[in-house]
Amino acid sequence: MNGYALAADLLPEDYRRALPPACLEAEEIRLRVGRSPTLLRDGREQSFFERSCQEKDLLCVLERASGASLHAVSDALREGYLSCRGVRIGVCGTVLPGGSEGGFGSFSSLCLRIPRECRGIGRELLPAVRENAGGGTLIVSPPGGGKTTLLRELIRCLSNGGLRIGVVDERNELSASDGGRAGFDLGLRSDVLIGAGKAEGAMLLLRSMNPQLIAMDEITRAEDLEAVRRIAGCGVGILASAHGKSAEEMRRRPMYRDLLGSGVFSLALRIEGEGKDRRYCLTEITR
Repeated sequence: MNGYALAADLLPEDYRRALPPACLEAEEIRLRVGRSPTLLRDGREQSFFERSCQEKDLLCVLERASGASLHAVSDALREGYLSCRGVRIGVCGTVLPGGSEGGFGSFSSLCLRIPRECRGIGRELLPAVRENAGGGTLIVSPPGGGKTTLLRELIRCLSNGGLRIGVVDERNELSASDGGRAGFDLGLRSDVLIGAGKAEGAMLLLRSMNPQLIAMDEITRAEDLEAVRRIAGCGVGILASAHGKSAEEMRRRPMYRDLLGSGVFSLALRIEGEGKDRRYCLTEITR
């Protein structure tokens, strides 16, 4: 699937025409009211069109991403983002009185994260991840570090290697499915559940699909941590990702301290650097 083309199709027509064709290094498209639109590639953000963005341009993107119904995706917008076939659209603007329950009164910035398949990345990590498939493996990097891309590739390789994998794809970013057909290849033996929360989805997969491994992206909430504990308690392996610089740094945060000390995760895959300079490091997690 061409994630770059999917993201481009959400833009206003003149912006879409101005984008460089087939830019494989592109990671993000950003629209900011009063500023020229930019493209992030190889770690550098550069303008690709001289016309400054207006709020109507941002609304055009959101209308297309929501199927012309912003009301239908209001719950997602309250979380600060919207997903459309694997493209995650981060949202900034003015929040109405009432905080997160009030929604947005106006929009000032959008960040379109471009999904991609990167065949072969993390290949050197596969033997250790496969050996640890009955335990817990955690992919760690700061936001935008490439966690979802690495997770997607590991799922594909492990699934093609013979493991039954249940994928909790809460935001439809791992599979980018449309009409029941996955846009990204997650392997021959993967079963994908879209739209369910991680805790609910993990339990559903355990009851219905008999997975050997459950994969999920971005553990960020207390209920996500509980889902991880319940999966481990059922004797099923887990492959997940979380925001952080390292397992050691995450231990200093109360939400992750008990989890990392519980022994659920025994292996950490750390992503360092940006763009072509990304590096993948493997470390053991000790209690």
